[in-house]
This record gives sequence, structure tokens and C-alpha cells, in this order.
Amino acid sequence: MSPVNRSTVLRAIEDLHYEPNRVAGALAGNGTGAVGILLNDLRNPWFVDLLDGISKQFEPAGIAPLLVDSETNRRVGRSSVRILTRQRVDGIIAVGTSAESADLTHLPRKTPVVLAGTYNPDTIGADTVTNDDVAGARQATQHLLDLGHTRIAFLGGPEHVGVLRQRGYRDAMTDAGLADNILVDHAGATEAEGRSSGYRVLRANQRPTGIVAFNDLVAVGTLAAAHDLGLSTPSDISVVGYDDTFIAGIGRVGLTSVQNGTFDIGTQAATFLLERIRGFSGPARSHIVPSTLVIRRTTGPRPPSSGR
Repeated sequence: MSPVNRSTVLRAIEDLHYEPNRVAGALAGNGTGAVGILLNDLRNPWFVDLLDGISKQFEPAGIAPLLVDSETNRRVGRSSVRILTRQRVDGIIAVGTSAESADLTHLPRKTPVVLAGTYNPDTIGADTVTNDDVAGARQATQHLLDLGHTRIAFLGGPEHVGVLRQRGYRDAMTDAGLADNILVDHAGATEAEGRSSGYRVLRANQRPTGIVAFNDLVAVGTLAAAHDLGLSTPSDISVVGYDDTFIAGIGRVGLTSVQNGTFDIGTQAATFLLERIRGFSGPARSHIVPSTLVIRRTTGPRPPSSGR
């Protein structure tokens, strides 16, 4: 194209505010410049920092993330994975544990997939970025042990992440010689489920003085149950959450929680996907982000009258 014609075309593009059709570009063999972000529950505040980390990598690269709520689509019988593939996205980041994991197993060879914040050994070929959930839960439990607590309960959560966090709790209790004191109650992942679980363990004959919750939402529900039962935190009961979401840092909550490097998980997941989109074809990679315990006002020494 001559300089004159090129100048004319560029001026027309500017005047008409033209934007290229991404799907048409994909059909022509070019990338769409869009990637799918598959979320399992938009209500969970854990996603906020992770999505921030993802966007910080994609924005300079001109990548447009398309967010899809897997939980909502599953309830109405739609496949989020199919929705994204119809948009001809250049790749997918699956955030958290999804009920559509089986659909993802067929994608890695033709559409790169990165798992962020979860494990799924069946998704062959997918890069994985996650927190060390065993170590994080162990940190949380050890914190309560160091404060003198011996009756510590674990309020468990779903899927493989729940299994790993429970393992960290059990390891810490066993190593402390307290295997007989292990108390696990399956809570789930929501505030309402945490409240129900909190009622169950706090009404036990041998009430625990410390609780490690699957996540911050479960921990907040537990704090509500403790308040309803007339228990004070941390003088009667100490509670540790997981994920260190913005909820944990709210002044009146002041929840001790495990910071699992959520922003860094998002950043690394986006980096892995960009490398795949740009041609990297090596074997699946795994990256683990270390955890840090953030101590706030919901944990304190074991109550002196609680006994062993």
C-alpha cells in the first residue's frame, strides 16, 4: 500500500472509530486478543486480588479478558467452556475448582489452559499456579498451638483444595501429639455454611478453643455463630481464616488469616498463558506461591479455664 493510500485508510479508521472483528480475525488464522477467565463463584471475594493480578499482565499486552461464571451457567444447563470456545478465545484461565473440569480436559492441545488457585491432575497439559495449601493450613494451626490451644477444630471445604488444607491441619495436630483431639466438620465455602458449622462445633460438649476455617467466608460465619452463642473472640474462642481477603482486614472483623499470595497467583497464571499463546509448547509447568500468616484480633492465648 502506498503512503498516500495508507494515510487515507488510517484517517478513515479514526473517523469511523473502527474496531477489528476479533472472531473474524481468528477465522483468518490470527489470534482474537481475548482470553477466557472461568470463575466458579463470583460471590467469593478471594477472586478480587487474583483478577487484579491477571489484568495487570494482560492490559499491557492488549489482551481482553472475558469473565464467565461457571456456577451460574451450570445451574441453567449451559457450558461455560463451550461459551468461551465459541468466542474463539486464545486461551483459558480456570480460577478455583470448577464443576466443568471434565470439559477442560479436552482443551489443552488446541486451546492453552492455565489452572489458577486449584489443582486438577486430570487436566493434562495445563499449567498450574497455586498456593501451598498444606503449608498454609499448617501455619494457621501452628499459630493456635503456639498460643497454647490444644482443642482445635478444622472447618473443612470442598474439592481437592479442601483436602489439602485439612491435611495441613491434621499434620500439625499429629506432630504436636494431639491426634486424639482432631475435630473436623465439613463446612463448605460460604458464610452461611460457616455459621452452621460454627454452631455444631461450638455446641459440642468439649468445645474447641481454636478454629481453623477453610476460608474467610467460613471464618466470618463462625464468628457470627460464636457471637450468637455469647462467646467472645479471642477470650473464649480464637478463629483463623484462609485467603486473607479484604473482609479479613475490615476493622471490626480483624480476622487472622492466611495470605496465600492471590495477586501473585493471578500474575503468574497470566504470564504462563501469554507464553503459551505466543508459542511456548513445552511440558506442563507448576508454580507454587508461598503463604504468610497475617495475625489480627481474632486469635489469642488459650482461655485459662479451658483445660486440656
